[in-house]
Amino acid sequence: MCVTNMTNDIETDAILLDVEKDVSKSFNAVLGATIAVCIVFLFLSANFGNAVTQITGENDSMNGEYVPLWERYLQDYSTDGPHGYVLENGTYEVLETANEWNSTHHFVEYELPIEEGGAAPNGLISLAVWRPDVEDGVKVPVIAEIGPYFQEPSVQTPTIEVPGSWLGSMIIDQILPHGYAFAQISVSGTGRSNHCMDLMGNAEQLGNDAAVRWLAEQNWSNGNVGLIGKSYDGSTPWQAAMFGNEHDYLKTIVPISGLIGVKELMWRNGSAEARAPIMHNGVYGSYGIDGDEEDYQNICPDYLIGPGTGTSAYLLGSEVFGDYWAERYFLDRVLENYQGSVYLIQGMHDWNVDPHMAVPTMNALIDAGIEAKGLFGQWDHDYPDRPEQLFERSDLGGRGGEAFPEMIRYDWMQDLLEWFEYYLQERGPQPGQWVEVQDNYGEWRIESRYPPADTTEWVVSVGGELSNIGGSLTILPDASSGPVWETEPLTETLRVVGTPRFHVDVTTATVGGQIYALLEDCYEGSCIHVGHAIMDLRYHAGGDDIQTWLPVIDTINAKMEFMPLDAMIEEGHTIRVSLASTGEDYLPASTSSIVTIQEGESSTLQLDIIDKDSDERMYFIPPICEHELCS
Repeated sequence: MCVTNMTNDIETDAILLDVEKDVSKSFNAVLGATIAVCIVFLFLSANFGNAVTQITGENDSMNGEYVPLWERYLQDYSTDGPHGYVLENGTYEVLETANEWNSTHHFVEYELPIEEGGAAPNGLISLAVWRPDVEDGVKVPVIAEIGPYFQEPSVQTPTIEVPGSWLGSMIIDQILPHGYAFAQISVSGTGRSNHCMDLMGNAEQLGNDAAVRWLAEQNWSNGNVGLIGKSYDGSTPWQAAMFGNEHDYLKTIVPISGLIGVKELMWRNGSAEARAPIMHNGVYGSYGIDGDEEDYQNICPDYLIGPGTGTSAYLLGSEVFGDYWAERYFLDRVLENYQGSVYLIQGMHDWNVDPHMAVPTMNALIDAGIEAKGLFGQWDHDYPDRPEQLFERSDLGGRGGEAFPEMIRYDWMQDLLEWFEYYLQERGPQPGQWVEVQDNYGEWRIESRYPPADTTEWVVSVGGELSNIGGSLTILPDASSGPVWETEPLTETLRVVGTPRFHVDVTTATVGGQIYALLEDCYEGSCIHVGHAIMDLRYHAGGDDIQTWLPVIDTINAKMEFMPLDAMIEEGHTIRVSLASTGEDYLPASTSSIVTIQEGESSTLQLDIIDKDSDERMYFIPPICEHELCS
């Protein structure tokens, strides 16, 4: 579209309430960025040959029936609507049923371990199915979404038989006609599924696995199941993939801002978000409770210990009530057992499910031999193709606004279709096994891994290249401002990827304390957010093991990691690092302490940077948004 074509549905997500934002947009800046990207694309197109060879290797999709990713901008995509569309309509109609939504409802029985309490051993999972009206004898694969939001009044789905407006209706309208069934599944303790709301625990995991098996074993099914969803519904695919059952029913998962583990959602380097102590009962506790005689089934052991576990993790810094968190960590079992593929989607500015769920998870999947693709854009807690939501949730000032509207992927539904065609229908060319990542100024590129393998470490020391420009070296536990350091203007543009590190020597008044670090890009007195990090100093060595030291006497090195990011800091700009005791939506440390920073060679900021012109990567432009918000 650079050359030839340039001329509300919102998921209610109970994990964290969304806040309406009054976003001011600079349309001239947006237009200028779009033109700049087009010029870059045209300039680089002559050199695509080497980059394609390096990244795609022998990938069959290069010679298949689909238009390559980097030529999609020339295709006739619909780019002015509320979301993306497939390029061609399928030939099948939805199979009519007795209700107005053309769905059928079913209960799946499964055995719950007696120690789960509640409804054990007689578990029941509620699900609804939509099928295409195919010829006799034709069997079809199933795409399913599993979550807690179906038939829950707080999220306005009156019954599970109604397709979800956030995703289900799109799949039924666009993917089902190509020969796919679609299912919506209520996790245990929600909707009409019995038992308790187990918040991603063992009972929920077993129910998800049972639902996948049931869908695969129906006489109209070809035995292949794929799972897709965002947020909570993007976490259940990871759960189902843990089982790696002997029949390999689950062929692919598409987690969109999903969790690889529950504790990982709410704790970072030992520091807790405000929602962490109340997540199980405070946020999801009312799901499935409707005042009827079966509400006793919601009294399950994990439901009862959930609040105590969350509170103890905040206060004591460890898991003291059994294996609550270990039960709810999925990635290790996925890497060990799963035989299918993963299409991993993540917003690099997600306020809800931070991007450390996807980075470096992507490389862990690749290293485990799992066929995987990534789509990492500069959006918030959203789908990749929703202009209205991406506009509302993209703040200027380093919070995604600089990448709007280039972040909008109007080719996403077509991308999903091509993915499902290969992994569920077993036809067509294999999709690219790569990562499509966008930097904070809107440019899209392809990487073979993420973080990339060809990075160079850029290091500056605190008190050296990072000069103190304000604030005491002492951080008080009252969240007031602490020290601020800044570099001289950069002599070259830095393209920063992955997880920057801030390793800093400190002493503390007690065994405890917390540091919040803000990384900014500054130019002529104006700064934008690049990234942030936080650490409970009991975890100063990194990892999950609590450390101890002699306060006042011992110097410890806090090995902080920023949230994953992909950002360009231009030549002539400066890099600023500011410290405080907390920030964002993190709680003050439960072990408050005065923290004193020590400057020197062992206190450093470490950035991983890439060479834009390397043969290891290629830049491309997606179909360009023509929605009124993008003009």
